[in-house]
Amino acid sequence: MEKDVILKSIEPAVKDRGCFIVDLTVSKDNEVTLTVEKEAGEVLLDDCIAINDAFLDAFDKDEEDYSLTVSSAGLDQPFKVMGQYVKAMGSQVTVSLKGGRKLTGILTGVTEDGITMRYARKESVEGKKKKVTVECEENFSFGDVNSVKPHVEFKK
Repeated sequence: MEKDVILKSIEPAVKDRGCFIVDLTVSKDNEVTLTVEKEAGEVLLDDCIAINDAFLDAFDKDEEDYSLTVSSAGLDQPFKVMGQYVKAMGSQVTVSLKGGRKLTGILTGVTEDGITMRYARKESVEGKKKKVTVECEENFSFGDVNSVKPHVEFKK
């Protein structure tokens, strides 16, 4: 199965559910994995079922043998497409930068070139012995970023 053919056939059904495609993989054994995200809210089981049914309608299993998995993008998975960044605007994310630095803060902007985030950091201030927490906003080009993930925090 060819990715372009799959995308063209299934994209209208994905959009009808208020979703967008995050990833599509097709193995050499025709194992198709379709990952979707909801434009607003969370992907529901009904969304996955409807997209699965649309796929089954578009591709006859008697003509071409395949297996299909439709799932939502996991909370622990890095963003892959612009739609995920747009959806995450104003929410807390964890950014892993090249060189090993990790930051957690609020995603405040995204362009084709990179992201802007607001985060707190400790800085030395003249006349003070202890470092002071300062809120800053910084731009990061995608060339400097390894990954951006939603920040998940479990409360006790």
